[in-house]
Amino acid sequence: MNTPIINKLLAIDPGPTYSALLVWDVATQSIDRTSLPEIIKSDLVCETIGLLQLPVACEHLQCFGMAVGAEVFQTAYWIGEYRATCRLECLPFRPVFRMEVKNAICHNSRATDSNIRQAIIDRLGPPGTKKAPGATFGIKADLWSALAIALTVGGAQREMFSPAEEKGALKLFV
Repeated sequence: MNTPIINKLLAIDPGPTYSALLVWDVATQSIDRTSLPEIIKSDLVCETIGLLQLPVACEHLQCFGMAVGAEVFQTAYWIGEYRATCRLECLPFRPVFRMEVKNAICHNSRATDSNIRQAIIDRLGPPGTKKAPGATFGIKADLWSALAIALTVGGAQREMFSPAEEKGALKLFV
C-alpha cells in the first residue's frame, strides 16, 4: 500500500461549539499563517476542510472510565462530522489521542496542558510581541492544543519520516 506524502496538515482541537484549527507546514516545521490559525464555530470546520483540501489530524476522545456530560457527546458528534467530510473529500484523517500528544511533546503521560505549552515554547520559541512576533505569536487558548496535535503528527520526530522520501515530506497515516 502506498502511503501518501504530505507537506502540510490541518490540526484540529474539536469542541462542542468552537474548534481550533491550525495549518502545520511539515517542510519548514512552522505554522502556516496564510489562512489560519483560528478558533471558529464547529459547524464551519467541515467547510474549511473542504476548502483547504489538506490531510486532517484531529484530537480524538479517550475513555477514562468517568461519567461525561453533553459537551463531550457534542464534541464526539463534530469529530464524526470532520471524519465524514474527510472521507467525502478523499482526504486522510488521523485521530490523535491526548495521551499520544503528552508522550510525543513531553515524553510523560502525566503532563498537563501547561507542561505541553511550555515544551512547545521551548521547542519553537517564545510568542514574542506584536512588534517582534515569535514562532508561537498569536497562539492562545485551544490553539495550543491544535499546535500540540500538529507537532505530534507532523513534528520533527524522525520516526515519522521515511528516509527514502524528500526532506520535509511526511509519510501520512490512513
